[in-house]
Amino acid sequence: MNFKVGDEVVVIAGSSKGKKGKVIKTLKAENRVVVEGVNIVKKHQKPTGQETGGILEREAPIHASNVMLIDPKTKKRTRVGHTTDEKTGKKIRISKKSSEKID
Repeated sequence: MNFKVGDEVVVIAGSSKGKKGKVIKTLKAENRVVVEGVNIVKKHQKPTGQETGGILEREAPIHASNVMLIDPKTKKRTRVGHTTDEKTGKKIRISKKSSEKID
């Protein structure tokens, strides 16, 4: 999976198409991500000892193929590539559009 917590992404398919947000959580085994303010669902919660019940709105996971990373340089959506850093020899993510390093 090409996404990490804190990445800026845009939704490219589904009912939330066009919305932008940050990745809150990644679910690698299911290949899904939870994006802030995207794919909002209503959850009916029973009251517990500490919390009151009611209808809560929360973000549901969305499949990773339905989101794309936002290029830090052009601020448009981009595909993600991988290369190795010359100094450290570690694998890094790069933007395919601008060849800019993605933090």
